[in-house]
Amino acid sequence: MKKLVYLAFFIALLSSCNEVTVVDNNNQFKQGVFEIPAGEGYSKTIITRIDSLQIEEYTKSVNISTDSTVSKRIEKRIDTLYIKWKNNFSYTLQMKSPKTALDKDLIFVKITKITENSFNFIARIGYSDFQQKGTVYKVK
Repeated sequence: MKKLVYLAFFIALLSSCNEVTVVDNNNQFKQGVFEIPAGEGYSKTIITRIDSLQIEEYTKSVNISTDSTVSKRIEKRIDTLYIKWKNNFSYTLQMKSPKTALDKDLIFVKITKITENSFNFIARIGYSDFQQKGTVYKVK
């Protein structure tokens, strides 16, 4: 009899739980202006996504060497990439005008965590083992 009371209590407890609905609002990252903060080896990157294009603006340090000296110059760079969403948690990027063989490889991006105004990602270039992790923040 005791087991029957516990079973009835357990069933009543389970049936009184509310169903939790997961809201999938990550479409907010498919268009707009975003920022990746500066990190080790790279500067802050501003990303603008419009339809199937991603435009990245960043600065790059370039070494300039002459016969007697080596100096560094900071150059502003703008890259345009095609973005193709596989699903709401992964997409690929491909350079619109690749300059090197590496630029021709697809970049596979997987979203690993979403917050109200940012997402964490893991990016892999081509089919290599090289991965980069980061966080993208929505600006506009």
